[in-house]
Amino acid sequence: MRRVIGACLVVAVIVFAFGAVAGASEKKAAAGAPKVMTIKGEVVDMGCFMGHGAKGVSHKECATSCMAAGMPMGILTSTNKLYLVTLNHDNHDPYNKLKEWAGEMVNVTGTVTNSHGSWAIDVTAAEPVATAAAK
Repeated sequence: MRRVIGACLVVAVIVFAFGAVAGASEKKAAAGAPKVMTIKGEVVDMGCFMGHGAKGVSHKECATSCMAAGMPMGILTSTNKLYLVTLNHDNHDPYNKLKEWAGEMVNVTGTVTNSHGSWAIDVTAAEPVATAAAK
């Protein structure tokens, strides 16, 4: 009888543990679920920004050159949150336009994801802040 009760107890603990893990995975997936957002920030080249904090209009020429050579770009918000900009497979134009606006403030719309502590935006629309304010 003790063996049966012990076996039932072990099975109950295993079932509870798997249920807790599955529930945590679902919550984590929901928290990191992609969503479409518009973010405002400065276009930076990731190499120079991450390497030595280079940004702003004074870094525009270097950033433009680096991005033209294939350096990834990011959007740095006023709260210092950095988003890696990724190319939308259906429309390359907004991504390519961002390369022209290095060191400038832009509004970028796209699907935002968070993976392993890093943020990214799959850009579907982009415009300089000055253009957005004029509308």
